[in-house]
Amino acid sequence: MTKNTYHIFFSKLSNKLRINIISSLKEKPKSVGELSKELKIEQSKLSHALKELKDCNIVKAEQKGKQRIYSLSKTIIPILRLIDCHSKNCKKCWGCGG
Repeated sequence: MTKNTYHIFFSKLSNKLRINIISSLKEKPKSVGELSKELKIEQSKLSHALKELKDCNIVKAEQKGKQRIYSLSKTIIPILRLIDCHSKNCKKCWGCGG
């Protein structure tokens, strides 16, 4: 891995909308319509954010009839678990002194 690889990966996670998408998909796979309704964001903005995540293989899309169902890629789930574990020990993440 190069520094550039890390920069690209973490830059995909440095956007509030993309983090909200990831958090929502952590619960279960969802369509653009479901995400749009839940996150209260217009579909065009959401689609752009999903494309960014998909291009970096953070999310994947599966066609089901006329809908695309988005879910987290299997490689991102362990990373999210590590972040959850880390945040329990990070004063900045919890703001309560860890």
